[in-house]
Amino acid sequence: MLAWLSSGVVLAQGTAAGQAATAAATDPSGSNWWIWPLLLFLFTIILGILAVLGGVGGGVLFTPLVGGFFPFHLDFVRSAGLLVALSGSLAAAPGLLRGNLASLRLALPAALLASAASAFGALAGLALPKNVVQVLLGVTILFVAFIFIVSKRSEFPHVPHADKLAQVLRIQGIYYEASTGKTVDWTVWRTPIGLFLFIFIGFIAGMFGLGAGWANVPVLNLVMGAPLKIAVGTSKFLLSITDTSAAWVYLNSGACLPMIVVPSVIGIMLGSFIGVKLLTIVRPKAVRYMVILIMIVAGIRPLLQGLGIWK
Repeated sequence: MLAWLSSGVVLAQGTAAGQAATAAATDPSGSNWWIWPLLLFLFTIILGILAVLGGVGGGVLFTPLVGGFFPFHLDFVRSAGLLVALSGSLAAAPGLLRGNLASLRLALPAALLASAASAFGALAGLALPKNVVQVLLGVTILFVAFIFIVSKRSEFPHVPHADKLAQVLRIQGIYYEASTGKTVDWTVWRTPIGLFLFIFIGFIAGMFGLGAGWANVPVLNLVMGAPLKIAVGTSKFLLSITDTSAAWVYLNSGACLPMIVVPSVIGIMLGSFIGVKLLTIVRPKAVRYMVILIMIVAGIRPLLQGLGIWK
């Protein structure tokens, strides 16, 4: 175990941020280093449960809350946030593709733009001063909370006709809808607008380590007109490409500590499993409002930290 911790310390020594994070994450005496990973593990179990019940991605809760209330440098938290989102998408993507609930033809053009933008976003996030990143992160999280409050998802959006770009790319498909017992044919429109928005989504995801499910689904569903299940499934698959590009930037910069990543990924996965089991006995709508409230608090915290008001 000590060797595992040492590997994280060696990885961090290449940057001043790594030294600060390691010093803050471990006890000066070296005897109680395991306390923070244990607390992080328990905390991410709760986050995983809330993410499933509230219908949000774990990454959008992980980065602002862990960055605001744990003594880790924000660079390491953003890196871990990307890997948390990436692990969830990699676990879900194969099954979604087999069930035709994720479309390669819809995902790949968006992924090409979003993954390139996410790499530039990660580079920008590492280059900016910490207080600037905190302010921007706080504003972004509050904006995400606003989107969750006002957005209305559509199960089967009305698409009058596929636009020319969608026809050229042959973005269409069919899937079986178990609730109605029928097959659903679908296509998309307003494709240029949707793909343009994915550039901004990728940049924000890479800069703040948020994942991007909070924005992918509204764009695919409300802007481009994909059915909700296709939008959710394709969004999950998209994360496995978009977050990988940004994660490599953080890894190459040494901004990745196993002491933070390992308990976070395991905790989120375990919490997600528990959350799925609880879906049948709780009211997801009530939990969704609670998650939105948590997101507002999570956005205010880094915003005030970046402004020097809340230390």
